[in-house]
Amino acid sequence: MMDSAKRVAEKKDWIKGATGDWEIVIGMEVHAQVLAKSKLFSGASAEFGGPPNDNVSLVDAAMPGMLPVINEFCVEQAVRTGLGLKAQINRRSIFDRKNYFYPDLPQGYQISQYKQPVVGEGKVLVDVEGRSIEVGIERLHLEQDAGKSLHDQHPNMSFVDLNRSGCALMEIVSKPDIRSAEEAKAYVTKLRQIMRYLDTCDGNMEQGSLRADVNVSVRRPGGDFGTRCEIKNVNSIRFMGQAIDYEARRQIGILEDGGTIDQETRLFDARKGETRSMRSKEEAHDYRYFPDPDLLPLELDQAWIARIGDTLPELPDEKIARFMSDYSLTAYDASVLTAERASADFFEQVARGRDGKMAANWVINELFGRLNKEGKAIENTPVSAVQLGEIVDLIGNGTISGKIAKDVFEIVWTEGGSPAAIVEARGLRQVTDTGAIARAVDEIIAANPDKVEQVKAKPTMLGWFVGQVMKSTGGKANPQAVSDLLREKLEIN
Repeated sequence: MMDSAKRVAEKKDWIKGATGDWEIVIGMEVHAQVLAKSKLFSGASAEFGGPPNDNVSLVDAAMPGMLPVINEFCVEQAVRTGLGLKAQINRRSIFDRKNYFYPDLPQGYQISQYKQPVVGEGKVLVDVEGRSIEVGIERLHLEQDAGKSLHDQHPNMSFVDLNRSGCALMEIVSKPDIRSAEEAKAYVTKLRQIMRYLDTCDGNMEQGSLRADVNVSVRRPGGDFGTRCEIKNVNSIRFMGQAIDYEARRQIGILEDGGTIDQETRLFDARKGETRSMRSKEEAHDYRYFPDPDLLPLELDQAWIARIGDTLPELPDEKIARFMSDYSLTAYDASVLTAERASADFFEQVARGRDGKMAANWVINELFGRLNKEGKAIENTPVSAVQLGEIVDLIGNGTISGKIAKDVFEIVWTEGGSPAAIVEARGLRQVTDTGAIARAVDEIIAANPDKVEQVKAKPTMLGWFVGQVMKSTGGKANPQAVSDLLREKLEIN
């Protein structure tokens, strides 16, 4: 963890302005849609992508006399997320009305939580650029989402789609502990990873199920906090970095010209790569919060919370540590393999009872590389964990070489089948007969007397001879046996 004093001492993430150094201060409000089948206060479907206004109950449309009924599963998902963030679970919380007018908010208020949220303070450890920082969580509260205004369907009209209205959101509010665009991006990436492990939010930013309001201010290093501006509804991690960088430099330019920063809400224009003013920043009193009279305080039983805690999966940080310990992996390889829970589970199936490093190399380099190239997810891989494990076994027991293994992998990817059966059917078994290898070595030495003299003077050229022998045997010779015989016959130590 890096505290603020150490950050100042190391001059980390400072921006150079015309009049000296500046430090960015960032706090974030991440809105994560709860992974649930129905909405927070109604039984309407929370599924994404239906026809406009297809998943709308009378409660969602704010018809007169309709009363909200809390969805217990959504509360459980919020508690589950709070436990995953090492946060305090508040056994008593209250739902409030947050009053404001907008066409896609049919009630004229949003049911949210204000002073007494369901989850209190927690923390997230974030690795960024080779160092670890701790970002404090201020709170996590439940609230209902608004609908969606559509402005591009007709030149003179706007439309409202209430499918999203009433969907359960978890708003995760960080403390102002973030100091750069890279840290902000890493923080949101880590939050998304944790929630995906927990199955509490799918993290699909392109569908709007994870988006962030980013509060940005600048100050002289170690000085008082400056006036912040909120960049609203950023739904891309890449755009988040661009928005923060632009906004920080905009504020620095104003301050260095002798101006002052207006506290306001801004939007990020991805096409222009800049933020623009939306409205003055609201304060809590502007929303006239008061307890929702239709909902009783939420009282949670400690035994119920404990049962949820007992069902938590192994989370990314713990999994990385175990992979490094159990499979002798580097921190980098362990972090790549645990980026998604499905990837980590796949690796463990491949590595179980086998050489962990070899399994990791094949999963990361061959499988992930091919999946990325073809735009496939791990869930849709043509090569199963069982098949890849079998390839690793064939290499480990000397049946095939690494080069042949890549050919086998290609066959399994395109045609399927058992790797062992493919090796036998196609005659791909590695040549381990030292007599046959020796004959191939002798032929290559005899055919290249000039190279023999060169390799004796420069032993690093031995690789050329190994390559020629492997080529002459169709890649079937055992590479180590080839190397050993060449050293012996060429009298190279």
